[in-house]
Amino acid sequence: MGRTRAAEDLSGRVDRTRAAAGLSGRVGRARAAAGLSGRVGRARVRVAARWICVAVALGAGCGAVATAARMSVREAAPLVALIEAGDPVEVAAVVRDDPRALRGGTGPPTYLVAVELERVRRVDGGEPVRLSARALVLGSDDGWRGLLPGQHVIAIGKLLPPRAGDLRAAVVSVRKAPRLIGEPSWAQRAAGVLRSGLQRACEPLPDDSGGLLPGLVVGDISRLDPALKADFQATGMTHLTAVSGSNVAIILGVILFLTRRTGAGPVLCAVVCGVALAGFVILARPSPSVIRAAAMGAIGLLGLATGRPRAAVPALAAAAAVLLLADPELAADAGFALSALATAGLLLLAPGWRDALRARRWPPGAAEALAVPAAAQVACGPVIAGLSGTVSLVAVPANLIVVPAIAPATLLGVAAALLSPVWPAGAEFAAWLGHWPAAWLVLVARIGARLLAGAVPWPGGVPGALLLAGLTVVALVAARHAVVRKLAAVVAACAVLGALPVRLLVAGWPPPGWLVVACSVGQGDAIVLPAGAGRAVVVDAGPEPDPVDRCLRRLGVRQVVLFAVSHYHADHVGGVAGIFRGRAVGAVVAPDWPEPAGGREQVAAAAAGAGTPVQPVGPGWAYEVGGLRLEALGPLAALHGTNSDPNNNSLVLRATLGGRTVLLPGDAETEEQADLVDRLGAAALRADVLKVAHHGSALQAPELLDAVDPAVALVSVGEGNDYGHPNGALLARLARDGARVLRTDLSGDLAVLVSGDGLAVTSRGVPGPG
Repeated sequence: MGRTRAAEDLSGRVDRTRAAAGLSGRVGRARAAAGLSGRVGRARVRVAARWICVAVALGAGCGAVATAARMSVREAAPLVALIEAGDPVEVAAVVRDDPRALRGGTGPPTYLVAVELERVRRVDGGEPVRLSARALVLGSDDGWRGLLPGQHVIAIGKLLPPRAGDLRAAVVSVRKAPRLIGEPSWAQRAAGVLRSGLQRACEPLPDDSGGLLPGLVVGDISRLDPALKADFQATGMTHLTAVSGSNVAIILGVILFLTRRTGAGPVLCAVVCGVALAGFVILARPSPSVIRAAAMGAIGLLGLATGRPRAAVPALAAAAAVLLLADPELAADAGFALSALATAGLLLLAPGWRDALRARRWPPGAAEALAVPAAAQVACGPVIAGLSGTVSLVAVPANLIVVPAIAPATLLGVAAALLSPVWPAGAEFAAWLGHWPAAWLVLVARIGARLLAGAVPWPGGVPGALLLAGLTVVALVAARHAVVRKLAAVVAACAVLGALPVRLLVAGWPPPGWLVVACSVGQGDAIVLPAGAGRAVVVDAGPEPDPVDRCLRRLGVRQVVLFAVSHYHADHVGGVAGIFRGRAVGAVVAPDWPEPAGGREQVAAAAAGAGTPVQPVGPGWAYEVGGLRLEALGPLAALHGTNSDPNNNSLVLRATLGGRTVLLPGDAETEEQADLVDRLGAAALRADVLKVAHHGSALQAPELLDAVDPAVALVSVGEGNDYGHPNGALLARLARDGARVLRTDLSGDLAVLVSGDGLAVTSRGVPGPG
């Protein structure tokens, strides 16, 4: 028994030894496998890093070569010699895009036409220069208006150098109509017939929906009100007013949805959508912008039709690379970036979000309707924030609300275009039906643009875009964890509940008790004085209609009781149409000075269109409304032979409101300023607020500055202007004399308000036009 027990103990020890040895072996093998796996992982990372470096170098090299090829054509010695000589030349070119009308003043518009130069030679003889280079034509004749892409033309004009950084070879200034060579292709002629037929069918419709419908269908916004276009941009619905990759994807998505509902398979769906895409390109004209949008839309179609969205990502990258190599200018094109990003969002984000919503028992249609606009907006958000300096809070809800209206408006618009050549009455009926859903889009855009909480300020430019892009990436990565998602949802809901009532109830702009506002309209003037609830007096209109219109809308001005013109230079009257846009204008006053004639005619035409006469006024004229008194101080005598006679005959106004005074000298320079002091005396010119004359130029009379002695000095000036405005020494003098100096180019809209017994100043903080 002892030997047996000893044998059993020995056997147990042997078994335990073997077990330990087996465990040790497994641990060793596991450690070896883990080490091997780590080495393999590190090797894969190194290989991936090397391929990334190769791809970056290859892309940068290809882009540099493509750009250098374009630059070599631009800097070619024969072409540079023709530009420097300034002699008339004959150019043979091919039209690349639809002509765009550039309107300024009351005269005929100038047409901007993108062309491809094929031959250039001097009119008085010489060897022709044969090349293939892009250029811009500035055509003054109405014969440029109806040209179609692909049309060959010959024109006589003058070669001008392009802007710095522009890859175009030249700008061609042409006064006469072009000579047409041959005819455009049948596709372009057919597209022209359909587009013009759609416009004719929309003529009886209201201006808002009738102007939107052609833009929604084929990107033709020639009739679209600029104010309405700005509303679509503010609401994040710009893709509905122009041809973009996301717009094409939406149209194809509707067709794909209808095709799938019939039970068609993937191949038939792809064929139907391909035919629809080709027809859309023909209808919208295959200009470079449309081709770009169609390429991005085709990538989105590939992902949707195959059900493998990630397989389309390499195709998207390849399409973007090919387009950039073919046209390096797209690298600086915001439209190209938005098209590519929107398509990437539809491919990478929308399917996952749609499936997640379906898993939570959302209806399939509702899940896709929410996922698509949300993905596109998240992807495009950084670029839009960098461009606009704001982050829209209404873009996703607005795009979700208008989803049901897009398909009927688009399909009825296409039907109107197709019916217009054969059945004009049927085309008008289809357009009339289509304008109802288009009117819904207009209503949503207008309401969204006017919401006080519709957008929040954000840093503009590249830093702002990179900041939002980084935050977006962090949010998307963190949201993959359920705990983070729930926590973020709670924080967001609490933030909205806490901030939204304050933002809605407390008016941020205009500030209560405001005395005067200098609108940020670029290099120009637009001054607003309150005249009651929703009413104002406006002095000057800036260089463009949209910025002054948006400034008045931000101030809640629905009626302009008086529009005063200081003088007729374009930077003060170019935006006069924005004053009359959707507002009643009670009266228009201006100085009795005939120059410049173009500005005078522009103001007269705008006033005549509204049935408002223009009254010349001078010293002694006064006007009172709603507690505001406005009186003219100058010009006291017509000044001739000065540095600028229109400037030195500016209408100088003094406004009095609530015991405070504002002096508005227009662009009066040294001569008129000195004359005012000599004739009126310093006491008559004293004011609390001075709108610094002529955008802060150096041509200021020191005696006027001493006489006014302002507490606040407002400088209305454009960012980055090449006039040297404002003058640094002038600003230093004003500040040294005790004035608070504010500039629109740095702070945006400027407001002076009464605060207790003194004055306060505030700004909207969004510099630049509008």
